[in-house]
Amino acid sequence: MPTSESFRAVAESFGVDPAGYDRNRPAYPEALITRILAGSPGRDLLDVGVGTGIEARQFQAAGCTVLGVEPDARMAEFARGTGVETEVSTFEDWDPRGRRFDAVVSGTAWHWVDPVRGAAKAAEVLRPQGRVAAFWHVFDLPQPIGEAFAEVYRRVVPDNPFTVDPARSMIDLYQAQFTRTADGLRQAGFDEPEQWRYDWERFYTRDEWLELLPTHGGMTRLTARQRAEVLAGVAPALGDGFTLPYATVAVTARISAR
Repeated sequence: MPTSESFRAVAESFGVDPAGYDRNRPAYPEALITRILAGSPGRDLLDVGVGTGIEARQFQAAGCTVLGVEPDARMAEFARGTGVETEVSTFEDWDPRGRRFDAVVSGTAWHWVDPVRGAAKAAEVLRPQGRVAAFWHVFDLPQPIGEAFAEVYRRVVPDNPFTVDPARSMIDLYQAQFTRTADGLRQAGFDEPEQWRYDWERFYTRDEWLELLPTHGGMTRLTARQRAEVLAGVAPALGDGFTLPYATVAVTARISAR
């Protein structure tokens, strides 16, 4: 099992290549962006774990003012360069300085936040009837690709603290995170959380997937040699490309009337 130290080290490792992360990570379904805003009292947003600003720019395009909070200074610098105001801090330790927001959002980042302290901080900074929405992309690789990746990863990174098991569905693994998130929101006084799901798919060419793969958490802390070995090991299973089914899942709730 990963220790809290290794977990935090992975959380702060994505800035190794922020441009590659931003170029290759997929955006979020527009229907999700629209639904979050429709259920919020206004368009003043706080983006927790803003990263390079992928979802923040989607909200900006929908007419929102967005402030990002990001623990990795390299990612924060990149986000600022794309026009997203960003402050460097973990969310738990971030000082809102009396500022209030209509929604607190987090794209594929809330699993790095303590679910109880994070929910309490969100409740603190939200306006009446404000909404929190944490959302993730979840996918299962086609079986031959998943098995190829698991085999080469276990060989190249034998001391890997994270489980790589292609036989387990990622949506089942993520459900534990969704439950922790919802429980934290309940403890912080939010209305009963809802879970929203959006299914979609994307075709990746071989080269596109080989560019995307190094941006995932299990790859960002590897040495250049290890990354090259993993990519070389999985490449033959990719063929000319493949279609990847995604589920984008949000855990969301509004703050109870105060």
